[in-house]
Amino acid sequence: MSLVQGYSSDEDDQFTTNLQQDAFNLAAVPLAKRLRVDNLSFNTNLQAAPHVLAEDPLNQTSLITRPTDTQMNVNIPYSDMTLPVQGPENPFGDRNRFLNQNALAGHVEEQAMTEHAFRTQHLTHSILGYSQNPSVDPLAPAILGSLGAAEANNYATLDSVRITHAKRKELKRRRKSKGDLDIVDGDNAYVGPWASWAGEEPVAVVPEGVEEAEDGESEPESEIATVKKAKPKRGAPGQETSVFHGKSMTDYQGRTYISPPLGEAPHLQSEPGSQESFIPKVCIHTWTGHTSGVSVIRLFPETGHLLLSGSMDTKIKLWDVYTHGNCLRTFHGHGKAVKDVTFSNDGRRFLSCGYDRYMKLWDTETGQCLQRFNNGKIPYVVRFHPDEDKQNIFLAGMSDKKIIQYDINSGEITQEYDQHLGPVNTITFVDENRRFVTTSDDKTIRAWDFDIPVVIKYIAEPHMHSMPAVTLHPSKKYFAAQSLDNQILVYSTDNFRQNRKKRFAGHSVAGYACQVGFSPDGKWISSGDGEGNVVFWDWRTGRIKSRLRAHSKVVIAHEWLPHETSKVVTASWDGLIKLWVRLKSLLFLVIVWIN
Repeated sequence: MSLVQGYSSDEDDQFTTNLQQDAFNLAAVPLAKRLRVDNLSFNTNLQAAPHVLAEDPLNQTSLITRPTDTQMNVNIPYSDMTLPVQGPENPFGDRNRFLNQNALAGHVEEQAMTEHAFRTQHLTHSILGYSQNPSVDPLAPAILGSLGAAEANNYATLDSVRITHAKRKELKRRRKSKGDLDIVDGDNAYVGPWASWAGEEPVAVVPEGVEEAEDGESEPESEIATVKKAKPKRGAPGQETSVFHGKSMTDYQGRTYISPPLGEAPHLQSEPGSQESFIPKVCIHTWTGHTSGVSVIRLFPETGHLLLSGSMDTKIKLWDVYTHGNCLRTFHGHGKAVKDVTFSNDGRRFLSCGYDRYMKLWDTETGQCLQRFNNGKIPYVVRFHPDEDKQNIFLAGMSDKKIIQYDINSGEITQEYDQHLGPVNTITFVDENRRFVTTSDDKTIRAWDFDIPVVIKYIAEPHMHSMPAVTLHPSKKYFAAQSLDNQILVYSTDNFRQNRKKRFAGHSVAGYACQVGFSPDGKWISSGDGEGNVVFWDWRTGRIKSRLRAHSKVVIAHEWLPHETSKVVTASWDGLIKLWVRLKSLLFLVIVWIN
């Protein structure tokens, strides 16, 4: 009981007070380790309302605040808070703004429209300056924005406004003229696709710190700009030229180089193919003069005493074969590489075509360009009609899959053969020149009746490849096509069926349009390859008889001399043209020269 009596409520109160004052017993912690607390009293009393005065000492009857005030020190009755706004009216405000006001910010209506309608009105207002008022208020204006612009456009929205062609042409930016191609500097100088836009001339800006020249100082008079004309390109349309490389155009009898040299080669009057042919082995002459690869060579018709070559250096050269072996004339008439050349029947004219999209008719003797033809496409092959009465007609295989027939007399296109699905590579006349055969990059062979644009024979097999070179056999009964799968295929000229017994392979021509050749008697068939060789096959057995290492690059073209037993002319992408002969023939020539 003494313990109970000694325990009093005062001790409880004291313990509670001590616990509230030092709940964590911080007094027992040494002073050096005691946590520094500036104020250990925590006020946890919450105030439900901000501190305001209980009464209005200034007797304010309305709420008057300054813009910088952040709190109110008086309680304003609700009746005072809903009183109308007092003070002067804004003289610059819209006086008609609040006539039909139904909200604090103005007049508000609920409307529903599609997103397309909203975007149309929004773009119309942004671009044309007006839009339709969606309000249902009868007093509201029907158009918002510029009423004049709305009347000018007949109140149409942006999606229904159609600008006139004349207005569009007026607003369209215009480039300045490209200039004259012949003028290098000065007025109307050629600028080509770099011509500036009209109205975008550069403005001269004086940099800061640099004062303009005083009015008293007169600038020196500008010199009169002299117009410099560019040197016309050689071979451009209308600028065709030719250069004769001999001493005299005629000999002592008044004959030009067109006449065959019967004194040096009397056998030129004989029938081609009347003698037995042999395979050549030795190079006896090299024609040099082209600076790029030779793409095509053609011998003079019947006699073969002249050689015409077209090159990737854009030049066409005429070479002598039997006398001195020199270059007789150079023709400058194309702006890009020459693709094909072909003689007329008498050899006095020839056609050339190049990658500059021009076909040109030349005079072989004078070197004059007689006519030029162009239809905007690249010609890959040109051929005169072989008939004597149709020497005014030639065919051209184009890059746009068509064969174009031209009349030289009128200069017009007289027929179009349009059936191929790729660029046309070859044209070969067969069946006494009543028909012709064409090959294309579409890997097909098509036969046509002349002057009738309907295919009479269509040859296409899944295993066929493109045939970029075709040559007619001397017997006129077959034609051989160079296939890009490294073989030569033979077809008949009467029914256009393939002769499957005659297939010549063993050379590599993939990717090259190497010309196929026949000996004058038809005993040998030959072809160049991509490694610089000339391969000879026996026409009867189909076996390889010889492989002649001729050039360092692909042998793209070669021709057998029609009145010789073993002479072959080869042309390559190395820029050289070589004449090859059989060894026994060479010994015979040496003996003749010694004697």
